Amino acid sequence: MEHINKVEIRGNVGTVRMNEHNGKKVVNFSVVTDFLYKSREGIPLSETTWHNVVAWSGKDIVDLELITKGAQVHVCGRIRANKYTSADGVEKFFYEIMASRLQIVTDGD
Repeated sequence: MEHINKVEIRGNVGTVRMNEHNGKKVVNFSVVTDFLYKSREGIPLSETTWHNVVAWSGKDIVDLELITKGAQVHVCGRIRANKYTSADGVEKFFYEIMASRLQIVTDGD
């Protein structure tokens, strides 16, 4: 059986942190998505999720300078789990999307 790790999101950029590692640009940013649905009683509800994204400059990635707070983006990639030990000695886990394709979405898209 083949294993699949693929995710695709479209939403608005929140925080942005640009860095350089070994001469290559990398940007860490957050993207907010909303899932709209109705309760059993028919009341409209919204579920908001923040996603952490990592994008390295390269093929299928827009100019990283275009990733700014509020921009609407379309991200395709894979989910990666990370862990670290906090200052108080507690092991913590977080997930991030490693972008393989990244586009800025315009009104016509």
